[in-house]
Amino acid sequence: MSEADQALCRYAELLTHDQHSAGRHSVEELRGLGFDDRAIHDATQIIGYFNYITRVADGLGVEPEEFIQPWGLEAD
Repeated sequence: MSEADQALCRYAELLTHDQHSAGRHSVEELRGLGFDDRAIHDATQIIGYFNYITRVADGLGVEPEEFIQPWGLEAD
């Protein structure tokens, strides 16, 4: 993975597990790797949405669809 992709993954992980630690320094790191404000905004919205919807599904006990394979397993 490129350095930029790795930084974006770190940002997603930070927003998911320790959002209070994210801030201007996180945005500046992404800018320094070529992400513009629109890309950072879009990434933040997508990361936030997936965190939200996962928590809603987990909170309601929604079971995964049968056609979706768990991570690490190959489809039959």
